[in-house]
Amino acid sequence: MNQEKNQAILQAAAEAVAAPQIASRSPWADARRRFLRNKAAVVSLVLLSLIALACIFGPMFLPHQFDTTDWDAMGLAPTLHNMHLFGTDEMGRDLLVRTLIGGRISLFVGLMATLASVTLGILWGATAGFLGGRVDSIMMRIVDMMYAVPYLLIAILMVTLLGREFYLVVLTITVFSWMDMARVVRGQTLSLKSKEFIEAARCIGVPVHKQILRHIVPNLLGIVVIYTTITVPGVILTESVLSFLGLGVQEPMTSWGVLIHDGAAVMENTPWMLLFPGVMLSLTLYCANYIGDGMRDALDPKDR
Repeated sequence: MNQEKNQAILQAAAEAVAAPQIASRSPWADARRRFLRNKAAVVSLVLLSLIALACIFGPMFLPHQFDTTDWDAMGLAPTLHNMHLFGTDEMGRDLLVRTLIGGRISLFVGLMATLASVTLGILWGATAGFLGGRVDSIMMRIVDMMYAVPYLLIAILMVTLLGREFYLVVLTITVFSWMDMARVVRGQTLSLKSKEFIEAARCIGVPVHKQILRHIVPNLLGIVVIYTTITVPGVILTESVLSFLGLGVQEPMTSWGVLIHDGAAVMENTPWMLLFPGVMLSLTLYCANYIGDGMRDALDPKDR
């Protein structure tokens, strides 16, 4: 009986050794696989990449400059004549080049403001949640007060006092877009700081700032990636709103918000001035939102 049992054990062990080994996937590899299964997110990522590449490199291959006037083609409808594929504005400037340059500015402002606001929100929320107590209360009351301040009023004051500079647009958006990230990070930090690896780091005398930067922040990357992808379209839309109200970049430089503002003023006579920048902005926002949804689904621990 024992001999038969031993033979069965040896046979099972031999089958286990002979069976093909299945490589274990890391959480990030699993998230990538789940993201690639989301067709809407993948198509949006490809389309957004094409839009970004066109905005960055497209003007280099076009014969017109964004601030050059074609006196023979003022207010021209879209045509193949002289390569005015999107037409021209009332000053004879090529709308295709201006749309691509405007997209370059809008995307750059959106990425820079998102990066700055995410960094500030992570540091603020992680510090407040990790230290706790009175420090946490004071820091989160500051966040509550920031929510009560109308950002358009502050933007108008900053432009009036300091002028319409490019970096002020980024600064204005950053100041009023980091609070959501701070709150989310604080909540996650409160649950992480009681974990065993944090207690171990505290017991061996790791400084507080290193505990936050080396142990808390790396474990927040999943939720940070999700909220970053969700923040980008909101920041781009905010920049467009500010530019539409005349609080963005200055002429002759442009952005999608500036172009939409100019097109709305003359839409009855030259509707293409509003159509093309509006379509480009809408496509970008739709793609960014679908990518954010795909990242959220791919990194959601409940679906693993």
